[in-house]
Amino acid sequence: MSAPEYIFEASSKPSLPWHEVPLIRATDASVKGYGCLVDNPDTFEIEIVRWPQQGWRPIDDGTGDEAGWVEGTFKCDWQGDVLYGENEAVKGHYVLGWSADPQHAKTETQTAARDQVLLWHMNYHPDGGQMFWPLDNKPFIVPAALTGDNLTPDKVVAFWCDGSRGLYIHPGIWHEGIFPVEDSQRFLDRQGKVHARVSADIGKEFGVYLSCPLRADKVKDL
Repeated sequence: MSAPEYIFEASSKPSLPWHEVPLIRATDASVKGYGCLVDNPDTFEIEIVRWPQQGWRPIDDGTGDEAGWVEGTFKCDWQGDVLYGENEAVKGHYVLGWSADPQHAKTETQTAARDQVLLWHMNYHPDGGQMFWPLDNKPFIVPAALTGDNLTPDKVVAFWCDGSRGLYIHPGIWHEGIFPVEDSQRFLDRQGKVHARVSADIGKEFGVYLSCPLRADKVKDL
């Protein structure tokens, strides 16, 4: 299977029903299992997963986990109804989602309230964890699901982060970038340098888009 196309016209995607994702306040307890909250990015270490053993012969000690990590600024910008992302750490450019039916979403002007992101795609990195640190100290959300290739829409949650702390996710955790609550936002992104990526096209696989709320009044406490 080829890698998904990440830059495209929103209108190239079909109209689909929406599955609303629960919006959960990110706390030390609520993110447990997915990762953890980060207080100091300067000293935070990223988990790097050792290259998997292919057969009965083991990987030599001290090898298979030497690539380390990369970091850079992850920029998120709304253009009209469409949310774009740019990850300088891995030179990635993405259409992350849209606030309205993609058949009607516009980039030139905002036609719908930005109270949700309709998410079309998720991915995970088997080679390492990933940290998102808010450089602008504004609220943001991160959609996530626990490890395992049998992803379904009902397994996805979104964490509401108030902008005072960063969020780190373990290797193998499903996610899709960072969604700003305001028009634009910048994050320090740190992740495994190998940058292996496993993708799921939510619309194609499940016939829905994931509606990730961006409103504070939708936040639930666990």
